[in-house]
Amino acid sequence: MLNWFIGQEVWLQALLGTLFTWGLTAVGAALVFFFKTIERNVFNLMLGFASGVMIAASFWSLLAPAIIMAEEMGAVTWIVVATGFALGGIFLYLADKTVPHMHFGFNHDKEGLPTRLKRTVLLVFAITLHNIPEGLAVGVAFGAVHYVTGDVTAATLSAIGLAIGIGIQNLPEGAAVAIPLRQEGMSRTKAFLLGQASGLVEPIAGVLGAILVLYVRPILPYALAFAAGAMIYVVVEELIPEAQQKVTPKGAHYATFGVMVGFIVMMVLDVALG
Repeated sequence: MLNWFIGQEVWLQALLGTLFTWGLTAVGAALVFFFKTIERNVFNLMLGFASGVMIAASFWSLLAPAIIMAEEMGAVTWIVVATGFALGGIFLYLADKTVPHMHFGFNHDKEGLPTRLKRTVLLVFAITLHNIPEGLAVGVAFGAVHYVTGDVTAATLSAIGLAIGIGIQNLPEGAAVAIPLRQEGMSRTKAFLLGQASGLVEPIAGVLGAILVLYVRPILPYALAFAAGAMIYVVVEELIPEAQQKVTPKGAHYATFGVMVGFIVMMVLDVALG
């Protein structure tokens, strides 16, 4: 099975990897058919776990390979990774300030340009912004395998590990989107559709990312760092603040423990498979 996967086109590998991440998002969102409410501490634990996975993936799966590739290309390493990382954060910041959207979770604050779009549309826009970096990260990781001159199997396993990590954190994330919507009175079916929609953009971003680095090799280390910067922006700007809302001093530890566990899971996946 692995040999078959390695033999596929890069764009197809990225598509399959991100379809997996979307599939686990849908599985998580499907929990809305079994649970109408979600306890706040459990919600914070979920968001913390997603944050930990994304933080670990940003370094182990994205920044570390970007540094190695920049060195191999003879570039000034720190300039490449710092530039790419900063551009990723700036991109998300500009999108955050211009695209009308509404944050998921329990606190639906509107952001972006003023609009009269429906609340559900704003939630979809927010979900799209949130998941672009994840799909891009997986796509760029598979695109990078194309340039490996050594052990292609190990490089492919590393990219697969990133997809698995993103998928694992998407499972509680899908539930963290869908169940609060159900608590607010939305039907189970509609809450599920919006919850799983949080992963639909990932295959699109993944394929585009893989194709881009496949044909424009010099931007590969920048693209890896860009995806890392965008993911860290999402963690710091949205996930962690949401996980710390309306908690008791004791409850605040749930988010922290979630971050620790998520980081360990992603780190183990990357080190073991990479």
